[in-house]
Amino acid sequence: MILTDTHTHIYSDAFDEDQEEMMLRAIENKVTRFFVPAIDSEYTNAMYAIESKYPENVFLMMGLHPTHVKENYKEELLHVDNELKKRFDGRIDKRFYAVGEIGIDLYWDTTFLKQQQEAFRYQIQLAKKYKLPIVIHCRDAFEEVFEVLELEKGEDLYGIFHCFTGTIQDAHRAIGYNMKLGIGGVVTFKNGKIDTFLNEIGVNHIVLETDAPYLAPTPYRGKRNESSYLINVAEKLAEIYQMPIEEIASTTTQNSKEVFGV
Repeated sequence: MILTDTHTHIYSDAFDEDQEEMMLRAIENKVTRFFVPAIDSEYTNAMYAIESKYPENVFLMMGLHPTHVKENYKEELLHVDNELKKRFDGRIDKRFYAVGEIGIDLYWDTTFLKQQQEAFRYQIQLAKKYKLPIVIHCRDAFEEVFEVLELEKGEDLYGIFHCFTGTIQDAHRAIGYNMKLGIGGVVTFKNGKIDTFLNEIGVNHIVLETDAPYLAPTPYRGKRNESSYLINVAEKLAEIYQMPIEEIASTTTQNSKEVFGV
């Protein structure tokens, strides 16, 4: 059985004390593929370091997280562009597997909404340029995200709606824009809600994620999350879909391969 964590911040300083042990626990729990999103330029070196340590297991993304869209967002977008260029013009014998995580977040602050919208659309266009999927962060901003996706829709727009927490209507809209739904710890929460309709969405539209170190699943809710806990998410989906966990693992891993190309 192989599990794929399509969204995990394994370079986070939350793992400074036990990064190696954390990775070993994940691999022992059959999580052998780690897709790692970017936040901003301050984290780039840490991402490259974890990729170097685990070259067979770690697959990087590049992007500017919406909550890090501030006054200097144009400089940060230039950094994203430059890092993508390095890996796609042959200067570095590595590649990125998505542009992410990108999107709109209005939960903490609405001050930079216009800049978030601009950064989101620009990074979608970068993804199209490099023929990459996008990984969307959306918090309290479904309509704003869908507005941008509508402007950019097409066969060359595809990816993952990370940490999907919307309604069934939102799920169908996301799928209509060629997005898989990233399902993580929220599906195990008593008030998570998505567990009430997820069985109406085909498992071919689902990928698994932890968003570690955030959003740990039950029974670890409120504690630091880590990729080894992906097994708890897979177990919950096996219950929801009434499928063997091995089938959940193989189907969602195949779905991740369709998105990321690896």
